[in-house]
Amino acid sequence: MQTHPETAQPLVHHAPPSETGQRVILHGVSWETYERLLADFQDSHSAHFAYDRGALEIMVLSLKHEIFNRTLATLVEIVAEEMQGDVINAGSTTFKRADLRRGFEPDSCFYIHNAERVRSKDEIDLTVDPPPDLVIEIDIMSPSLNKFPIFAAMGIPEVWRYDGEGVTIFKLEKEEYSIQEASVVFPGLTSPVIKRFLEDSQLMKRSAWVRRVREWAGKRED
Repeated sequence: MQTHPETAQPLVHHAPPSETGQRVILHGVSWETYERLLADFQDSHSAHFAYDRGALEIMVLSLKHEIFNRTLATLVEIVAEEMQGDVINAGSTTFKRADLRRGFEPDSCFYIHNAERVRSKDEIDLTVDPPPDLVIEIDIMSPSLNKFPIFAAMGIPEVWRYDGEGVTIFKLEKEEYSIQEASVVFPGLTSPVIKRFLEDSQLMKRSAWVRRVREWAGKRED
């Protein structure tokens, strides 16, 4: 008799604790178990969950992780405002699809082109609602679950991935992601520019850093 991969005894991989947080990856986890965990932790911001057809990642967030996450999220909001674009910061909303047996909680995500379509929504159903236009992924520890197949299945058009060195911009093309020099949602915003702003944020007072980002974005206004 064959055993379904999601009902087999879970296999566990631990990443060692570090200043970037702690990550546990379980294999052979059922969809029902994943949903129970989401329900148990729905009021907690201490952990993020990602699920891909039996593989479950549990990530406990660290200060370093959140500093880079919040800095990139602030950058997105400032650039959107200065470029007179619409933006809805959906934070770490849980996105899941039972039919795909996949789900994730981004570090940050934004509705930009589709902001108007979700403005009055209390919940997002990805079987009928659009996915976020942009997802930010902070991935500065190992091992980690490859979330790009999840993002592609959900139809996320653009992903920014920070790996501790810089930000790589990915665009979804024909169900696969390709590396782009510049953002699609924010034309003119390139990986080197984002990296420079991240580096500046670690050296400058926040007020001065915000002014610098605003000045740059204001000059890019169409």
